[in-house]
Amino acid sequence: MVVKYKTEHMKFGVVTFPGSNCDEDMVYVLETMLGQKVERLWHKEDDLKGSDFIVLPGGFSYGDYLRSGAIAKLSPIMGAVIEHANKGGYVLGVCNGFQILTESGLLDGALLHNDKQKFVCKNVYLKAASMDTPITKGLSADKTYKIPVAHGEGRFYAGEDTMKRIYDNNQVIFQYCSENGELGAEFNPNGALDNIAGICNANKNVFGMMPHPERASDAALNNLDGKLMFDSLLQYC
Repeated sequence: MVVKYKTEHMKFGVVTFPGSNCDEDMVYVLETMLGQKVERLWHKEDDLKGSDFIVLPGGFSYGDYLRSGAIAKLSPIMGAVIEHANKGGYVLGVCNGFQILTESGLLDGALLHNDKQKFVCKNVYLKAASMDTPITKGLSADKTYKIPVAHGEGRFYAGEDTMKRIYDNNQVIFQYCSENGELGAEFNPNGALDNIAGICNANKNVFGMMPHPERASDAALNNLDGKLMFDSLLQYC
């Protein structure tokens, strides 16, 4: 069943870069599971086509050469995305999209190679670290969420001054944890600083996360935890 929201007039723009492989997954969830309007945006375009909310999906843009996201940030579409974000428009980057957002300067920090130098693909548990962002307001602070990860460069890192600013502005949105919500190195799939799985910008309109909520948004997959994050965005954006 597709649930209609008051925000059904919102148009999502999903960007495809060479090497993106989660773009159609994202389009499917937004269109079919959430009943939203979706515009497919090619990276060589510089027009967001009236999109209210931009999504940079997962994958391996430009084969992850140099650094993940380092070449994608130079695509023509990113000039329009940056302008959109700086005007207060909403942007979500998932996995490779998160990497592109940090490379573009829309989010702080960097995503480094996983601490064990191996690609990680498995379900992990997340907890909302901040409850005052559109992607977390609809979640429960007392609940954990099972979401898949699939990345080789997901270890969030930032310098001491940047981390102070991130915490002062309450910008950490998700942390890796146990099923019961405990934080610890054993629940951290990539060695990310402070178990950080996702952050937002200071204005709370740009969001980045390594786990894939679009892979946990369909009852056919026996997991709707990711859909709750999209539901929260629709309710509070």
